[in-house]
Amino acid sequence: MPALLTCGTAAWAQDKAPDKVPGYPVRPIRIIIGVQPGAGSDMVARATAQILTEKWGQNAVVDPRPGGGGVIASELTAKSAPDGYTILQSGDGLLFQSATKRVAFDILKTFDPVVASTQQPYILLANLSVPAKTIKELVALSAGKPLTYTGSSGVGGTVHLGMERFAKLSGMKLKHVAYKGSAPSLLALMGGEVNLGVTSAMSATAAIRSGKVRGVAALGLTRASSLPDLPTLVEQGFPGFKITNRYSLWVRAGTPRPIIQAINRVVSDGMHAPAMAQKLATDGSEPAERLTPEQLRADLARSYVELEKQVKELGLKF
Repeated sequence: MPALLTCGTAAWAQDKAPDKVPGYPVRPIRIIIGVQPGAGSDMVARATAQILTEKWGQNAVVDPRPGGGGVIASELTAKSAPDGYTILQSGDGLLFQSATKRVAFDILKTFDPVVASTQQPYILLANLSVPAKTIKELVALSAGKPLTYTGSSGVGGTVHLGMERFAKLSGMKLKHVAYKGSAPSLLALMGGEVNLGVTSAMSATAAIRSGKVRGVAALGLTRASSLPDLPTLVEQGFPGFKITNRYSLWVRAGTPRPIIQAINRVVSDGMHAPAMAQKLATDGSEPAERLTPEQLRADLARSYVELEKQVKELGLKF
């Protein structure tokens, strides 16, 4: 994925976006997520709901709609009214749905991106029965028999495509096994149904601390704040390679701009508040870089072009 736009502080300061719109909201706001409760996305959505509720005094509720690697959630949101009361929270996997033709609509035409809320690296985990403890040892182990792995974003998602790229780069022989979310994926990994698992730092941190799985590598360019002893892929011989995730909020295209701008302002301010930023860091996440809705759309459009190229280069079929 390309680097995020460099968003100058001055550019943000000049944005006159309001933090309140007359007549909005007057009823509960629904935040749809494509995973089961307890996943990293669920944690971020609940933090977002808390921010909106406290700011506007109107309930914001999280509505989990797992299945289809996030497709069920995005299709439901695509049918919603463009009024700001139905918000989709998704990671970078939303772009994969369109790039791999898993939805019948164009993501960037059907939805308007609102705000990037948080960002975090993925973590590569191993079942305790796997003898390899480093990437080099995993590559050697897979030479005898492909290692099975699971990722919470499912087939055609961020993890799937990222690990296919890494397999090609490293020579590691891998076989993907799909589950419906990070919770079932982690249970399968702990139970020995798969050899490896990839999940967000938020979900991985608790799993590693439980002693039921072993961390092999942080998949960001720097170590995860919640797992400071876990080396990155860069440190293990793969400079520049990363698999990271950024959660963003989306609404149906046509939603009034003042509402989009207000949500952007309130969520960005809320995520960067010291207490929230500290809570996120403890869980292995951090507030996303501040981007206006227009800057976020431009950044996502560039990411989408790169994704289409990667899908074709890897020859993946879905």
